[in-house]
Amino acid sequence: MAPVPVGVVWRPPASALTRVDVGVVAVTIAAVATEGALASAPVTTTVRLLICDDHAVVRAGLHALLSSAPGIEVIGEAADGPTAVTLAASLHPDVVLMDLQLGGDMDGIEATRRITERARAPHVLVLTTYDTDADITRAIEAGATGYLLKAERPQELFAAIHAAASGQTALSAPVAAKVMAKMRNPGPTLTARERDILGQLAHGLGNREIARALHISEATVKTHLGRIYDKLGVDTRAAAVAVATERRLLA
Repeated sequence: MAPVPVGVVWRPPASALTRVDVGVVAVTIAAVATEGALASAPVTTTVRLLICDDHAVVRAGLHALLSSAPGIEVIGEAADGPTAVTLAASLHPDVVLMDLQLGGDMDGIEATRRITERARAPHVLVLTTYDTDADITRAIEAGATGYLLKAERPQELFAAIHAAASGQTALSAPVAAKVMAKMRNPGPTLTARERDILGQLAHGLGNREIARALHISEATVKTHLGRIYDKLGVDTRAAAVAVATERRLLA
């Protein structure tokens, strides 16, 4: 199933194709259901799961919890993005449970992108404490099948893992609410190039240095900066970086 795109038209519950269980919302690009029993659905297959979290205690807790769940087999753990990418390719899990904030040079967004871009890639289910619009959008754009918060109850996590394994897009209720609000009132989005330039701004580079680093002309940099300022509602470089940081637009 394709990730939920920003701007999709939400149909009324009567036309819903997927189900909701307590706080976990299974979403298709066609509809959002308002009732059902995802968690009570019988387990008919075993989901092979890879856990990625940079905190050893969290990994151990998740491993113990998920190993006790029916129909879930934890086949590996990763403490960082590169290890998750490598293990996903070698162990062939059905689902990768991915934290967003990882130590090192590769965060959960980039790890998700690299995992899902391969042929016959596993589904990636984000499990994080962050629920900003920017984090949710970036995760979905990177290819994540679902987005859960760590505050979810165990039964909801189990249900989401099984939903993700079958290609359904599982979202925590607060995340689903944000997605719906975003669709009703879509704000400006930055292109990949605009994000690249913002990242260079955050490192204190000037226009000439940014142009050299990105292999584009200074005139192109200035054009992109103007668009960035308009989209973020700012008029200075410092303000653009501040707003981008607040909205977690910087990778």
